[in-house]
Amino acid sequence: MSYADIIEEQKAETREIIEALLEDGSDPDALYTIEHHLSADSFAELEGAAVEAFKMGFEVLEAEEFELEDGSTVICFDAVMESALDADRIDEQVDKLVKLAEKFSIDYDGWGTYFESDEEDAEEEGKLEEDD
Repeated sequence: MSYADIIEEQKAETREIIEALLEDGSDPDALYTIEHHLSADSFAELEGAAVEAFKMGFEVLEAEEFELEDGSTVICFDAVMESALDADRIDEQVDKLVKLAEKFSIDYDGWGTYFESDEEDAEEEGKLEEDD
């Protein structure tokens, strides 16, 4: 699959992920920790990409070894950025990181985030009302 195809596939997946989060009740107004996953066969292949991702404004998490289903291993790191659940903003992040992956001949393995509940806000509002 070409890197251009990966970008287009990711655009569709981004919209599906956002839709699923919102349908499950995730807070549409929250800031989300978006974790973009990059991997390669060796740390040396990843090192330059990690430095450049940092220069692009991403928080770069420590590289880890990951065992695949076939028993082989890859080295991976996450490039992290806080973002609203805005498809266009996330598309921009994906575009930058897929191009980075292409430049360093590594793999962009998609992105993920965590469910953000607005229950905490509702609880805080309830406490304020009780205090009145």
